[in-house]
Amino acid sequence: MTAPIQKSDASATPAGASAGAAGAAVPRQRAVRKGSGPAPAPAREGVVLNVFSHGFLAVWALLIVLPLLWLVLSSFKTDSQIAGSAFGWPSNWSFDVFSRAWNKGIGDYFLNTVIVLVFSVPLTMLFGSMAAYVLARYQFWGNRLIYYFFVAGAMFPVFLALVPLFFMVKMLGMLNTYQGLILVYVAYSMPFTVFFMHSFFRTLPTAVFEAAVLDGASHTRAFFQVMLPMAKPGLLSVGIFNTLGQWNQFVLPTVLMQPQTGDDPERYVLTQGLIQLQQQQGYETDLPVLFAGVTIAMIPMLVVYLSFQRQVQAGLTSATLK
Repeated sequence: MTAPIQKSDASATPAGASAGAAGAAVPRQRAVRKGSGPAPAPAREGVVLNVFSHGFLAVWALLIVLPLLWLVLSSFKTDSQIAGSAFGWPSNWSFDVFSRAWNKGIGDYFLNTVIVLVFSVPLTMLFGSMAAYVLARYQFWGNRLIYYFFVAGAMFPVFLALVPLFFMVKMLGMLNTYQGLILVYVAYSMPFTVFFMHSFFRTLPTAVFEAAVLDGASHTRAFFQVMLPMAKPGLLSVGIFNTLGQWNQFVLPTVLMQPQTGDDPERYVLTQGLIQLQQQQGYETDLPVLFAGVTIAMIPMLVVYLSFQRQVQAGLTSATLK
């Protein structure tokens, strides 16, 4: 009599337990389903954000590329085509207009600009890196004061210094000279260079410098052979920015590169030369020469930036993270 009772109790107990487990599993499944419901919402928001950002970048690219394309195409047109339809397609693809623009002075202006930048950019990078390295790695009285002095120089408008700068360069006898413009370019670009390179030198590993010193390297040798190569991304990025800024500079050459007497040669740089060419073509009605001159001045900077765009982006990213 007891055996059936024990069997019925044993059979009833697992059934109750399974029913309880099943009852407890249902709320868990509902909870999981409820928790997994809103998951696709962030994905949709990310898609919308990507579409918006890519669309904005596409519009921005068109705003940059289309004017450049229009400028280059206008170089192959004639005056009648430019006057008739500014957005029309050129009918004659002749490169003779570029030789005319080169012979009308663009060649001399181009050479003057290259001579100035060959000296000004390396000197800016050398002196700026040395100043940034000392301010970043050595602690001394007045360190932060000198650093903020450089930072303040980057925010100082150049227009406020034109008059005293003109008389200072004139007192040195360097008006309308390459060396005068080179020194002014170096001083003008130093604040940004020091500010940009300061962050790189602050985060370079100290152990590498200490190892070089223990091996017998002096501070100068450790800087040029150890620390400076480690800051190569920053040097390349700030070098590109200095090249672009000095190549497109107009205010400083206009003030400092004017012939003082009738016997002085014209050492105009490209930005001044393009203004001269514009004034000439206003009377001669040869607008394609002006467009060709602007194209010649624009191509080197496009080549430089497109060749080093990855390095520039890497340097900017490193500076931001540091």
